[in-house]
Amino acid sequence: MAKGAVMLLVLFTVLSAVSEAQLQHRAGHRTLSHGHRRSADPAAPTHLHFFFHDTVSGASPSAVRVVGPADPSSRTFFGMVNVMDDPLTEGPEPDSAAVGRAQGLYMGADQAELGFLQTMNLVLTSGPYNGSTLAVLGRNCPLTDVREMPVVGGTGAFRFARGYAQARTHWLDFKTGDATVEYDVYVMH
Repeated sequence: MAKGAVMLLVLFTVLSAVSEAQLQHRAGHRTLSHGHRRSADPAAPTHLHFFFHDTVSGASPSAVRVVGPADPSSRTFFGMVNVMDDPLTEGPEPDSAAVGRAQGLYMGADQAELGFLQTMNLVLTSGPYNGSTLAVLGRNCPLTDVREMPVVGGTGAFRFARGYAQARTHWLDFKTGDATVEYDVYVMH
């Protein structure tokens, strides 16, 4: 008799847990492996804001040229390929709190104006999305005030991610090519 009561209690507990999970799923609630969605509205995008520091000069660059432009005198850098592992920070100062790294490459892909094809993983290293990544792939014209690039995927909390990143140049040294870029990323996941 006691054995049957214990089995009944276990069965009731399991069924209750499954029912609760199904109700939460139907209501649009999702638990993420690295935190919770910021909004109760499942249609609301997550907004990330940070600064990207691309340093091509000095003894410790965060981006290096692996192929030069087809024409070294070209103002569009067509054919150039740079590989980057750029720090992402909370503020525009290079020594502000780190939030991640931008790892990927950008290449001169426009013969008429300065326009890059940029592909990168935004690797988040702090906060509720620590360990998650976002994949960005698109056109980046660094002399345009606001550039928009699509978010095409992600990992961790951002599995099945889609969205867009807006980039605004905060600071650019035309002599060295070093730049700080402000990013606002809006992502559905």
